[in-house]
Amino acid sequence: MAANVTMLSWGVKQSFRSYVEATGGVIEAGGGAERTDDGGFTFAPAPGGDLRLDADGKLEGRGTFTGELKFEAHGGMLSVFLADPIVEVGPSGAVLTVADSKSRTHRVEIARLDLAAMTTEDGEVVLPTALLMHGIQVLGDHYPLMTALDPVRLKLA
Repeated sequence: MAANVTMLSWGVKQSFRSYVEATGGVIEAGGGAERTDDGGFTFAPAPGGDLRLDADGKLEGRGTFTGELKFEAHGGMLSVFLADPIVEVGPSGAVLTVADSKSRTHRVEIARLDLAAMTTEDGEVVLPTALLMHGIQVLGDHYPLMTALDPVRLKLA
């Protein structure tokens, strides 16, 4: 039986969040994103998405979500903005894209989602993620290509 995705949860990278907070920095979530008890974030679904598990349990479609995250430390020398994540599943795999500025005029592929390692647990799809080239730049050139990020969790209806 097919199931639609109703929410996205993603922590970006736990060590990155810890670093920002340990240096006296600030992490803010808003516009449809909320901080979770474990320090990650949830993003509300946006209209127009059709991301779902098909009858065979495979993820397909495109899921759009709303919300924005701001990470700032070192008096603004470290400043990261991520907004309105989209999960896109296509013939060549799955990616997570984000708007990387407040104007939301430019989207970047921040992470590859590992469909082969996807699991389902407690009404959620869990996808391991790995940092892509544009993601390196968004996160301030601190992590190498394909660094593991926090998994993407998709809540099912």
